[in-house]
Amino acid sequence: MENTIVNKVSASKLVTIDLEDFYDRTEKVVYDIADQLFQGLILREKDFRAHIKNHNWNQYRGKNVAITCTAEAIVPTWAYMLVTVNLRPVAKEIVFGTLEELDKELLTRQLKKINGEDYQDSKVVIKGCGDLNIGPFAYVALTNILQPFCSSMMYGEPCSTVPVYKKKKR
Repeated sequence: MENTIVNKVSASKLVTIDLEDFYDRTEKVVYDIADQLFQGLILREKDFRAHIKNHNWNQYRGKNVAITCTAEAIVPTWAYMLVTVNLRPVAKEIVFGTLEELDKELLTRQLKKINGEDYQDSKVVIKGCGDLNIGPFAYVALTNILQPFCSSMMYGEPCSTVPVYKKKKR
């Protein structure tokens, strides 16, 4: 009798999903309208339009941009729209909000591309540890996508998982 060591994890039919594979690693930057406020309080249309006209928009080429205003000021909606119009030809993606909200939006967009039917009757492990801090929102979104299709869902690493869902047998 041979003493062969069998790696049961690699031999199993588990499908591992790593949310980091869906993370957009493109450079992310913030465009803060607060920098254009008069005395940090007011957006002057004439001055703002001059800034928009003379601003170097190429610095955002290929980047993901979060548009925000970090000052406690009332900024007219058209100002955000005007920034977007000028970013559109150069930026990869544009979102209103913070860098964290940009990350969340980009990851959510990627997760929505997953076809749950591709995981029909699969045993899925959603990887839990990694280099990136991926928020619970992504795990909730992925669970919503997969649950109607997979036969079971676990969280963690294939060698040490926490059961999350198991389809009831009919």
